[in-house]
Amino acid sequence: MERQVLLSEPDEAAALYRGLSRQPALSAACLGPEVTTQYGGRYRTVHTEWTQRDLERMESIRFCRQYLVFHDGDSVVFSGPAGNSVETRGELLSRESPSGAMKAVLRKAGGTGPGEEKQFLEVWEKNRKLKSFNLSALEKHGPVYEDDCFGCLSWSHSETHLLYVAEKKRPKAESFFQTKALDIGGSDDEMARLRKPDQAIKGDQFVFYEDWGENMVSKSTPVLCVLDVESGNISVLEGVPESVSPGQAFWAPGDTGVVFVGWWHEPFRLGIRFCTNRRSALFYVDLTGGKCELLSDDSAAVSSPRLSPDQCRIVYLRYPSLVPHHQCSQLCLYDWYTKITSVVVDVVPRQLGENFSGIYCSLLPLGCWSADSRRVVFDSAQRSRQDLFAVDTQTGSVTALMAGGSCGSWKLLTIDRDLLVAQFSTPSLPPSLKVGFLPPAGKEQTVQWVSLEEAEPIPDISWGIRVLQPPPEQENSQYGGPHSSFVTAWMLFPALLCKMGFAVLLVNYRGSTGFGQDSILSLPGNVGHQDVKDVQFAVEQVLQEERFDAGRVALMGGSHGGFLSCHLIGQYPETYGACVARNPVINMASMMGSTDIPDWCVVEAGFPYSGDCLPDLSVWAEMLDKSPIKYAPQVKTPLLLMLGQEDRRVPFKQGLEYYRALKARNVPVRLLLYPQSTHTLSEVGVESDSFMNAALWLHTHLGS
Repeated sequence: MERQVLLSEPDEAAALYRGLSRQPALSAACLGPEVTTQYGGRYRTVHTEWTQRDLERMESIRFCRQYLVFHDGDSVVFSGPAGNSVETRGELLSRESPSGAMKAVLRKAGGTGPGEEKQFLEVWEKNRKLKSFNLSALEKHGPVYEDDCFGCLSWSHSETHLLYVAEKKRPKAESFFQTKALDIGGSDDEMARLRKPDQAIKGDQFVFYEDWGENMVSKSTPVLCVLDVESGNISVLEGVPESVSPGQAFWAPGDTGVVFVGWWHEPFRLGIRFCTNRRSALFYVDLTGGKCELLSDDSAAVSSPRLSPDQCRIVYLRYPSLVPHHQCSQLCLYDWYTKITSVVVDVVPRQLGENFSGIYCSLLPLGCWSADSRRVVFDSAQRSRQDLFAVDTQTGSVTALMAGGSCGSWKLLTIDRDLLVAQFSTPSLPPSLKVGFLPPAGKEQTVQWVSLEEAEPIPDISWGIRVLQPPPEQENSQYGGPHSSFVTAWMLFPALLCKMGFAVLLVNYRGSTGFGQDSILSLPGNVGHQDVKDVQFAVEQVLQEERFDAGRVALMGGSHGGFLSCHLIGQYPETYGACVARNPVINMASMMGSTDIPDWCVVEAGFPYSGDCLPDLSVWAEMLDKSPIKYAPQVKTPLLLMLGQEDRRVPFKQGLEYYRALKARNVPVRLLLYPQSTHTLSEVGVESDSFMNAALWLHTHLGS
């Protein structure tokens, strides 16, 4: 919503983008071992990894920076950077050994053409590279997984072996008509002796391998792999059930075996990215006997198991499977020695008091345990903020670390020996890096934070949180209250729009995470109605209360937000003067047959989903009734569509369907199709182009 003179020249918008897009984002942090100086002082290094857009190279670059933190055991005495930032090229994963004496790095190197890039696993010690293994040349498996759904790089407690996840080696395939360069004569027996064990299978060149969907297109059959650091031998672990895909693995206490999450992939794989509801369980495979044991129930979905420092207990997140994709989770505890599982924090239907409305995170940080192996620290959306929490695993009590603090949002990067490393940001303040010690139990709210890297606030951006109550006729009688949410953190596009002269309204409609499980469950069966009305109500309330120009209101949204944007210009055509939709859901009925998440279409339309689900006419009708395409005849708002041709989540034909429907009705519509881009449209070249086109579209159709 417009509040001042808008930028009028493309060059001004480009300069604005160039400036704000340079703000780096924290991606990871780890703590080095404790060092005692000759004078008795103690310090630790903080190794941080950042990402930043490079508009000249049109890529996202990664760099690292180290800091020193001197402390007296429970508070920081002095801290500061140790040297400048250094770009890390080709690093896919890195992990320090338990003692901090060594570091393992998975690196990609080599050519840029298909099949030319190689993967190396390196072991570093002090100031040298101790070992380097060419994993591609060893041919024990396919590419190593570096994603956070399956990927891991785990040192054994003895620091002699490394555990990781890779694609299973596929049998070679060739044409039925492949001719050999050399034809060796001889008897059938001789030919059998000469045939290699991995000889290519004729006619299998084009066999289809299922993958795990959006952003996981090369990942189909993960296997657990162990590298012996001394000998260089690699073994692919046996014993993992054929029906599950393993990932997120780590060494069991005493290095007797491996604990991992296994995802069932029958009857077929569904998209897993951003979907915490995929049926999965915790497993243990014994290294000596190859015996595999189920450690959790097999009817739910689990994520991010983390072993306590005393190696006695494992915490993990557990979600109901095959319901909304992201929702409130339980925090579960498995005792390694008694084999008893307990629920430490349960699903929260509605917000409890002022502080806690449940756990909403897809992964626990790799370091999340307190030094005494009793408390677990994590971050989670809580209403429209993201806060840090400590849970006492013995009593189940949950304490906000930021109680009464700033209204911005926090993200925990790691905790080790009670030293916390966290990120803090607000809509007007890019990410800052902070450290502090976790206080004793009961005093968690008194963390003394020290800034290691302080960002400069962006001038002329003011923000606040508004709480709106839906009108009585829009109340959901069963419940109060793509399931995700906006939090008060740094976001590039809203900041850019504010600097351009717009006021930006971000709406957490009922169904968003962070407001209790009831709120999430209120949306399935009501999409296209409840969520649309919530956004429209928020827009009308803000227009009524503020002195904005109601004649110049625009919409911008992606995915479910694009679905809502297209619904709003169809259901409320008089309200909006321009619209920008990124990979929007347009027709749930036609999307079901082509998306990597067909369950979303069925569940959000209000029906149960199963693998053999074949909708009848009434289900198709409901999906169509809840889709923006239904309201296409009423649309007159100029629409800019941005589509990724490689989007597996909301295939680009969805946007194309809408484009044709509006073109046939002479609605001003422009379509940008990014040939290599996926659902998030986050590649640097695509993101920068999409911002500039959006800025010009709004300027053209709203006027200056």
